[in-house]
Amino acid sequence: MHRRAWFRRHYSKEQLNAGVMVCRGCHTGIHKRYDEMTLGKQLNTLERLLADPGLMQHFTWVSKQRERS
Repeated sequence: MHRRAWFRRHYSKEQLNAGVMVCRGCHTGIHKRYDEMTLGKQLNTLERLLADPGLMQHFTWVSKQRERS
């Protein structure tokens, strides 16, 4: 995302380098459901991710899974 002109014009370097910390299971589910552009433009905060009903259903499912070591 950092190299795309749209993001460089609309976000500061600090904003582009900021991230949302999620577990591997949630991270995988987020990227299965949405492409990078959608995530960068529309679902770019933890609050927006949590507001998505499909993702929330996935997060609930992940929270019930046993941890892998």
